[in-house]
Amino acid sequence: MAVSTTTTIDEELNQFEKDIRQLKIEYEQFFGGGRKRPPTEIEWRLELMAKRYAERSGELKFGQRFRYNNLSQTYAKYKDVFRKRLQQKEEGKVSRHFGSAAKKIEAERAERREETRLKAEAAAEAKGGAEKVRAAFRVVCSKPEQETDKITKLYEAFLEAKQKAGEDTLKFTRSNFHEFVMKKTRDLQKTTHCKDVEYVVEVAEGHVKLKALVKG
Repeated sequence: MAVSTTTTIDEELNQFEKDIRQLKIEYEQFFGGGRKRPPTEIEWRLELMAKRYAERSGELKFGQRFRYNNLSQTYAKYKDVFRKRLQQKEEGKVSRHFGSAAKKIEAERAERREETRLKAEAAAEAKGGAEKVRAAFRVVCSKPEQETDKITKLYEAFLEAKQKAGEDTLKFTRSNFHEFVMKKTRDLQKTTHCKDVEYVVEVAEGHVKLKALVKG
């Protein structure tokens, strides 16, 4: 007995395709806990359809045979996947739900990213603070005995930087600081034949220093 008409064959192939999709949906529901039993009724219907057209494939037109073969391959692939998952479920080897595991992994990654970001910000802030102290004040002296205002401002900036760094400032007085800058300037001018000396408040390894740079 031949399969009746082209319309009937196409309609049955449409139903075959629809049942394959529904089988996948209901198996996912079953594995996810939304169904108590696997969808055996749909699977039984699909088996009958697959057997019927496997026996009568010679009665199908080329396009219908091509479509049936594709659907059969899809169904066979799903069957193999569901069979393995059923076996795992029966043996108590069901893996944790991927969605939950993925969310946990993503949360851990986000936490690590946030921790890295905070560390980077803290490092940048510390570096920025150090740069701020380092560039808190700089001044160029050429005749320090006539530039007491400059030296006074340099002294105040140097003293403030040491206080912020928690260093002892009791031994620093305005007078001995002025004397140091004047002597240092004259010595550098004499030994290097420079005209100007630039003084910069600098932090090196957590310690505040006064750096003297020879200018042209």
